[in-house]
Amino acid sequence: MSVSTNPSARGRKATAAPARRVRRLSGRDKVVLGLMVGVPTLIQLVLVWIPTLMSVGLSFTRWNGLELTDIKPAGGDNYQFVAQDYPPFWPAVQHNVLWLAFLAFVATPLGLLLAVLLDQNIRGTRIYQSVFFAPVMLSLALIGIIWQLFYNRDSGFLNFLLGTAGTPQAVDWFGDSSVNIWAALFAATWRHAGYVMILYLAGLKGVDPTLREAAQIDGANAVQTFFQVIFPAMRPVNIIIIVITVIESLRAFDIVYVINRGTNGLELISALVIQNLVGEGQVIGIGSALAVILLVISLIPITFYLSRAFGKDKEA
Repeated sequence: MSVSTNPSARGRKATAAPARRVRRLSGRDKVVLGLMVGVPTLIQLVLVWIPTLMSVGLSFTRWNGLELTDIKPAGGDNYQFVAQDYPPFWPAVQHNVLWLAFLAFVATPLGLLLAVLLDQNIRGTRIYQSVFFAPVMLSLALIGIIWQLFYNRDSGFLNFLLGTAGTPQAVDWFGDSSVNIWAALFAATWRHAGYVMILYLAGLKGVDPTLREAAQIDGANAVQTFFQVIFPAMRPVNIIIIVITVIESLRAFDIVYVINRGTNGLELISALVIQNLVGEGQVIGIGSALAVILLVISLIPITFYLSRAFGKDKEA
């Protein structure tokens, strides 16, 4: 028996890659793939993009919402009216800014503090996580109803603690325009802090333990380790939370609408949109203009997040 001793032949056999067989999609595969892509796209188109484009178009018209023949072009008059002659608009903008500041500087740090404490492997940490996360599973409308029981003037728990329940000195937390925005903000914080806590807990679990060890070797204490090593390492989570906080401050609607339909000190842009689009005295053009303004403002954090995310992928 003869054995080949040609090294080049053996090399060609060793390096020869098996031919890759390309699998063709069957008719059934194409149908399934088309349904998986087409149905969500159709839903997104019908429920999101078409109404959005219609709102943009209606914002440049005058229409009472009854007959299509009554639609008349208005140019930029609706936007001019909102900015100059619509009294609730600028208070609503201020309240949205206040909502953003409160969530950013009170609710978000509170959620971060809870995440850091629960990351210490304390006894019963799973129970605490469930308790703090429970409000996240509730809608803001339901949270508003729950906190109405807490803030009720005559029989609310807060006035009971203050010893003023049922007396003339009782504070009408949701009815007094000088305090109801703060009462609503504390109610919203109850939910937002739990959401932030879960996100930061996930971020803390993903931090490389060797970073902590290296900081300890360098003589850093717990506070220095967190703010100089751990917190910067959670940059992707920080960006997500910034975007979520901005969007939450803009889309805040449910809780103020449950309290007093977004009036008497609780004006928000989202509430003004509904006030002009639904019910008696509806002004479709004004409501659409407010909706477009809210959309444009919301696109800023979304664009920021996407630019960061895609920029990171390109660097990688």
